[in-house]
This record gives sequence, structure tokens and C-alpha cells, in this order.
Amino acid sequence: MMNLSQKQKRNGKRTLLTVLMAVLAVIYIYPIILMAVNSVKPFGEVVLDVIALPSKIEWSNYTYVIDKMKYGRLFINNVIITVIGIVGIIVFSSMSAYILSRKKNRYTKIAAFLIITPMLIPFQTIMITLLKVMNVIHLSGSRIGLGVQYWGFGIPMAAFIYSNFMSSIPREIDESAYIDGAGVFRTFCYIIFPLLKSVTFTVIVIDVMWIWNDFLLPLLMVNSSNETKTLVLSAYTFVGQFNTQWHYAMAAMMLAILPSIVIFIVLQKYIVEGVVAGAVKG
Repeated sequence: MMNLSQKQKRNGKRTLLTVLMAVLAVIYIYPIILMAVNSVKPFGEVVLDVIALPSKIEWSNYTYVIDKMKYGRLFINNVIITVIGIVGIIVFSSMSAYILSRKKNRYTKIAAFLIITPMLIPFQTIMITLLKVMNVIHLSGSRIGLGVQYWGFGIPMAAFIYSNFMSSIPREIDESAYIDGAGVFRTFCYIIFPLLKSVTFTVIVIDVMWIWNDFLLPLLMVNSSNETKTLVLSAYTFVGQFNTQWHYAMAAMMLAILPSIVIFIVLQKYIVEGVVAGAVKG
């Protein structure tokens, strides 16, 4: 009887937790749903009642926005910037985390501190200095230059995530590779890095969501030319000081964030795997 009572309490707690999580999910998803609904309304209906459903679906909003934004070109810009940023973050953060986790001494502790500390520095405090430096070295206004800049902002967090997981990989694996004649670089590339699959996918999902939808850094670095703008920047052009085309702005934002949402849905299971893997040591 006692076991039955405990089971009922446990099931009650699970049900309560499920309901709570469902409510939180609706709260977080609601703005996106609202944006999707308003993206297929005529302008008058958006202004009249934001919450109401559309009387008729205006797919022409999307066709107009795709043509006006030059969506294909901007999509390629986003892909180039995101790929450059992600590749650099993964390569440098995983390699640095490997070396720092395997070579424990005073110097590596200082290096680890210097690598992770930038996470505590707000971007707004350095953005003007960064812009001036990028102008001097001719990386401002360039898609490649913008992608490279994401390395500096993304590596600290990625290195931290990799370091937590790296400590769970036995050192005996490295020693066995060294006995077989493999050097540090080969050991990392062919043995250690494949073991980091779940964590790597976690880093990819987190950083794709960030880089793809980032607004402030592209605004500073690539906003001077229509050839180098990103999707989010172009969506902002429908928002004016005196007149905002809300129906087009909503459609543009949906088109801008949709690819990152798809990537998140496809790879979301790896986030949980990576977080759990990094939390369990030994």
C-alpha cells in the first residue's frame, strides 16, 4: 500500500512537471506563432488586431519579401558567415581544450583562464574598439572577416563545453596511441575528436542559432553594402522610423529565422546528449 502511494505521488509530480513544461513551452513559442500568423495578414489587419487570425492568407507577403530582399543572395551570405564561424570555433576550441586538459601545469591554467574569461566581457563594451581594429586590418565589410570575428566570441564558451567533456575521456587512450607511434595531432584527429561527436553537435546547434540570427555584430561590420548584408539585417529594412510595413517585416523575419529553426529541430537531440555527456565524468 505504501509503494502504491509513493507511485501515485511520483506520477503526480511527473504530471505536474509535464504541465509546467508545456506552459513554459507555449510561453516561449507564442511570439514565433504570433509572428507567423501576422506574416500572412494584410497590413490593415496587422495594425487593427495583432492577435486575431487572418481573414485570408496573404502568401504574396512572402513572394514580395523574397524578391525585395534578394533572399537567395542573402541566404548565401548567411551560410558563408555561419560556416566560417562554426568551423573555426570547433577546430580551435576542441584543440585548445584537448591540450589544456592533457597538460596540467601553471601555464596551461593561465591559458585556460585567458581563453574562458572573455565570456564575462559584454560585447557592447568592446564593439567600438573592435570596429576600429577591423577597419585597420581590412576585415570590416567582409563576409569572411565577419565569420572570423565570431571565432573570438564563440571559442570561450565552446572551449569550456569541450573541456568539461574532455576530462571524461581516459588518458589511457592517448597513451595507447603514443605507444603505437601516433603523435599528438594524429591522436587528436583520429581518436579523440571522433569521441567528441555529441559535444560537437551541441556546439554546432548553439552557435548556428547565435551566428545565423545575430544582429548587432553584422550591423557594425557588414551593413554598409547590400551585397554583404545578412537576412536579419535585411528584414530590419522593413522597419522605418515613421512607417513600418509590419506584414512584410514579419514575413522577412520568418524567412530569416526559419533555417536556424530547422537545424535546431533536426539536431536538438544532440544538445541533450552533449550536455549529459559533459556532465558525467569517469
